[in-house]
Amino acid sequence: MTILPEKEPPSQADELSLKILNLGRTDYVDTWRLQRQLVSDRAANKIPDTLLITEHDPVITKGRGTDAANLLVSPEKLQEMGVALFEVERGGDITFHGPGQLVAYPIISLSSRDKDAHKYLRELEQVVIDTLANLGLTGTTKQGLTGVWIGDTKVCAIGVGVSRWITYHGLALNLNTDMKYFKLITPCGITKYPVGSLAEITGKPFHHDSVASSLINSIAKIFGYNKINSSNMNLSGDR
Repeated sequence: MTILPEKEPPSQADELSLKILNLGRTDYVDTWRLQRQLVSDRAANKIPDTLLITEHDPVITKGRGTDAANLLVSPEKLQEMGVALFEVERGGDITFHGPGQLVAYPIISLSSRDKDAHKYLRELEQVVIDTLANLGLTGTTKQGLTGVWIGDTKVCAIGVGVSRWITYHGLALNLNTDMKYFKLITPCGITKYPVGSLAEITGKPFHHDSVASSLINSIAKIFGYNKINSSNMNLSGDR
């Protein structure tokens, strides 16, 4: 019988650490500003890779690739509905964020990950697919498009930015989202496939924190983190 030596625990140098910041419900602009600060901190090696988990007040964001025609109503109409409008430096087209949606913003250094943004996008898609599998749902991708679908219904939008090989922006998974807001836009500029929520597809509600926990586990697996620290942060100023 061959006796294998016990595997040594990872040394501090070998540890891949991920810090989780649970932000709760946030204003989009506040979270955007926080991301930019964290990108600078991560580039300076002041912090480890960090994941922001949040749920936004209603907002429509326009990425670098947005066609102006994909906003289907006037800014005045959005203001009447209480929906903010914000142009941002992430990739991709126009999308909506709001209550009932799980939003995740990874602040990850790609310097030791081949500096490959396209690979990173595919890894984020796999994170969502694995998360859906844990919920008993089958997620897929569409050739030539970014995001995750269940059947032909898009349930997760992905749009990222990279600065100094640090990622920011990220993904938005529709859990119990009110889909009426998506009628204000042509989501991600895609007309071939509809957008939907997990609740709409399955007929049952999904708990934000529970799905977020599954998403975090999927990120740890895909990106190889073996140390996770989690804390809450209130961006409203009520610490």
